Amino acid sequence: MQLILQEIALLWPGKVDGTDFVRYISPMSEHQHDHNEGSNLSEMDLRVRALETILVEKGYIETAALDRIVELYETKIGPHIGAQVIAKAWSDPSFRKSLLDDASKAVNEFTQVGRVGEHLIAVENTPQVHNMIVCTLCSCYPTDVLGLPPTWYKSFAYRSRVVKEPRAVLADFGVTLPAETEIRVWDSTAETRYLVVPMRPAGTEGWSEERLAKLITRDSMVGTGLPKKPSEVA
Repeated sequence: MQLILQEIALLWPGKVDGTDFVRYISPMSEHQHDHNEGSNLSEMDLRVRALETILVEKGYIETAALDRIVELYETKIGPHIGAQVIAKAWSDPSFRKSLLDDASKAVNEFTQVGRVGEHLIAVENTPQVHNMIVCTLCSCYPTDVLGLPPTWYKSFAYRSRVVKEPRAVLADFGVTLPAETEIRVWDSTAETRYLVVPMRPAGTEGWSEERLAKLITRDSMVGTGLPKKPSEVA
């Protein structure tokens, strides 16, 4: 919910005055003391609640519409879609080729959850090459298959460092690659988005697509992580 409202706020720059936040947050903060019942709201939770209230009262959104957006991102858009795509590519050589040839077409035909952008490009990791995705100018991201971008993806630190020192960034995410592995960084734009096809872990021969999908993390499809080990999946 927080991420969705943060994204919505960007759609109305300048329309939500700072005094509105003070007006809504101050009373809520003053009442934020322990009654030994329920859980206290964090400052971020308070800001999200205030933003939602302001947007509804000003007529920019309806509560029902916001609920539908949340449901959409929870059930029909998100990294679970990308995981299903990767699992299919791991299991079906024909689909893998189609995905690498024309990712937009392949994903549209496979998922049937809506029209994926015209310029989705799938890049495949190999023992020789590891791919990473970034948007150096803003936060362009393959939301159709990965959902909303994580906060770190939009940060200036990530956008600036990953191009100059990708190995150091990978190390920050706990990923260490052999020195001989080339790291390629792909810069997304408003017209072109990328999806990393991570390497299939050894020891997963004969696994179903459903089981394989459990190994695939969002970060592994961005290139800042690796798939889970088979031992991590029940």
